Amino acid sequence: MKIIRSNLFNRFPEIIFGFSTKFGLDRKPPFHFNLSFSVGDEIEKVTENRNAFFSKLDLSPDIVAVQKQVHSDIVKIVDNGGNVGESDALITFKPNLGLAVSSADCVNVYLYDRGKKIIAGIHSGWKGTNKKILIKTVSKMKNEFDSNPEDLFAFFGPSISQKNYEVGQEVAELFDEKYLLFEKGKIFLDTLKPNVDFLIESGMKEENIELSGLCSYDKYFLHSYRREGKQSGRAWGIIAMRNN
Repeated sequence: MKIIRSNLFNRFPEIIFGFSTKFGLDRKPPFHFNLSFSVGDEIEKVTENRNAFFSKLDLSPDIVAVQKQVHSDIVKIVDNGGNVGESDALITFKPNLGLAVSSADCVNVYLYDRGKKIIAGIHSGWKGTNKKILIKTVSKMKNEFDSNPEDLFAFFGPSISQKNYEVGQEVAELFDEKYLLFEKGKIFLDTLKPNVDFLIESGMKEENIELSGLCSYDKYFLHSYRREGKQSGRAWGIIAMRNN
């Protein structure tokens, strides 16, 4: 099984993190090693895939919080595993509780407050980016847990790069021109850079931010809705804290 790890989070023995890929359990096209129930894949296979992925992270299914992502700016604080309803960002102070973020091109971000021992997982497509869900997540961590942004560490999982993310005028006009590329009559949107900027604007240190550097569209071992269409599988990123 191929899993994307974070060098930044590897510095903290209490942090568990992994981002799945298409490779696991020798799964075949079109869904490959898919972790979503909502793409048309067989329920039994998806359940088996999830359990195998959780096992690689030393987690069990009952201690992973799973949100129904709706491209919103809803941020939830959770203290239990299982389905936690509609949201696109999860925060917890509970040790041994995994937070799952599903992605197949969208920006996905994972936060760790080493001072207050809090973690978060955020899904931010163009809608979530426009709604500034990442800023709202950091603000909630500040307001609810007195987080200091200087104590935050962040990892950005694989997402689609600007050169592969063409958008229409109606989407482009929602964003600052510095995040747009105009080429041969087409418009390409950078969804990664604004989210990095959001963290720095929130008070995070730039050296505490790690980017995977992987484009989900370019790398065949990653799921990509833009590349594969409706039969694309979904990857999950999971972050958890050990109870040290």
